[in-house]
Amino acid sequence: MGCDRNCGLITGAVVGAVLAVLGGILMPVGDLLIEKTIKKEVVLEEGTIAFKNWVKTGTEVYRQFWVFDVQNPQEVMMNSSNIKVEQKGPYTYRVRYLAKENVTQDPENNTVSFLQPNGAIFEPSLSVGTENDNFTVLNLAVAAAAHIYQNAFVQVVLNSLIKKSKSSMFQTRSLKELLWGYKDPFLSLVPYPVSTTVGLFYPYNNTADGVYKVFNGKDDISKVAIIDTYKGKRSIYAIFESEINLKGIPVYRFVLPSKAFASPLENPDNHCFCTEKIISKNCTSYGVLDISKCKEGRPVYISLPHFLHSSPDVSEPIDGLNPNEEEHRTYLDIEPITGFTLRFAKRLQVNLLVKPSIKIEALKRLKRNYIVPIIWLNETGTIGNEKANMFRSQVTGKINLLGLIEMILLSVGVVMFVAFMISYCACRSKAIK
Repeated sequence: MGCDRNCGLITGAVVGAVLAVLGGILMPVGDLLIEKTIKKEVVLEEGTIAFKNWVKTGTEVYRQFWVFDVQNPQEVMMNSSNIKVEQKGPYTYRVRYLAKENVTQDPENNTVSFLQPNGAIFEPSLSVGTENDNFTVLNLAVAAAAHIYQNAFVQVVLNSLIKKSKSSMFQTRSLKELLWGYKDPFLSLVPYPVSTTVGLFYPYNNTADGVYKVFNGKDDISKVAIIDTYKGKRSIYAIFESEINLKGIPVYRFVLPSKAFASPLENPDNHCFCTEKIISKNCTSYGVLDISKCKEGRPVYISLPHFLHSSPDVSEPIDGLNPNEEEHRTYLDIEPITGFTLRFAKRLQVNLLVKPSIKIEALKRLKRNYIVPIIWLNETGTIGNEKANMFRSQVTGKINLLGLIEMILLSVGVVMFVAFMISYCACRSKAIK
């Protein structure tokens, strides 16, 4: 009888030890198996689930616009006063709903390149008004022409055309005109061939954005879908901020650092954006990037909304700005196992430089340079509830279930082993006595 009891206790201890060992083995082996299965499906190549959803995303992506409506145009033109602006918006469009085109794999570099067709559908229910709402904004053509053509004689000619067309430093335009294009009366009088249609995003519909080149994840799954280059140039970068929970899915939040818009003195990578010494205060101004080289010489500057993280000399001439880190920063929420971006907010402001010009009457009373905010945008997308449920069941759920099984086996095994061994030792002690 004593032998049977002792044998039973030893058997229980052995079973407990086996369970504990099995739980311990499952930790690395099970994780490896699930990770391998998941990685097989998240690589961006023909036939994977990820590729199918990547080519034409099922997540709705929206681009919201806020327009800076100028409140004191005459005061600025006559006295070179601070420009008072009032933010109006959001006006929302659905974008990135068309499938990617010219998708080409590069096996040598483990990248895939593509073009993103452009299209925008206005969403009235997500907007404060209509596309026909009017705003007072900087005259894009007048400001750009004075910057591009600095020869005194040419500016005299331009001045006569500006006056004849009854154009000025500021203009009233609808949202639709400002974004997607309008026929400019001043440019229509120019006697040599120039594009007479002006718009912040003209042309847009029936065009394509890119070429983008992103990593396909075959050699490193953590880089899947991350942009390697855009139009042949390196993309901007983000840094890790924190781990958060998105619809029950643990994600890593990456944010665009203020250093991305720093002066070349602080961030040498930005030296190519400092194209002159006067506007940039000898390349010491920060918070704005001169992209005129990409815009055929037009004095376009980009920044974060409301000149967030900009130097005081940039924002000082503009009244009505309220930079806010939470509302105006750019971020990405990335699921660490698959590398998928499950939520993002890309925020950017479009500005135009306007300078004094003695020969152009609309600008001759200005006493300083202005980097004038025109609009800021927030392009955002979040994984839908249905896809979040699918993601949790196929990825997060499996990992959590495996982790639970591992812990149960390990815990039960350890408890059984310790309990049966204590009982066995106790019985042996009594038997000796």
